[in-house]
Amino acid sequence: MPSIDIRRPHQLSHDQAHALIDRVAARMREKFEVKTEWQNETLAFERPGISGKIAVGPDEIHVTAQLGMLFSPLKGMIEQEIRRKLDEHFA
Repeated sequence: MPSIDIRRPHQLSHDQAHALIDRVAARMREKFEVKTEWQNETLAFERPGISGKIAVGPDEIHVTAQLGMLFSPLKGMIEQEIRRKLDEHFA
């Protein structure tokens, strides 16, 4: 099963980074029907074919995801979109 592992440094306060990930999660729920749940400082997300976590650290955001067979061919495109969004919000 293909996986994604991306880290992006940030200089936001903990509350700012957490709030930003909350907004990203709202868009994921709206646009992709993803279920999300905070587990301490990590946002777990899931929908058929993909599951993962977004960890909010003091100086970095860490995104991990496991892709099912349906999304395997789209791994490059999915990674590119995650990187673009992280650059947009945390650059």
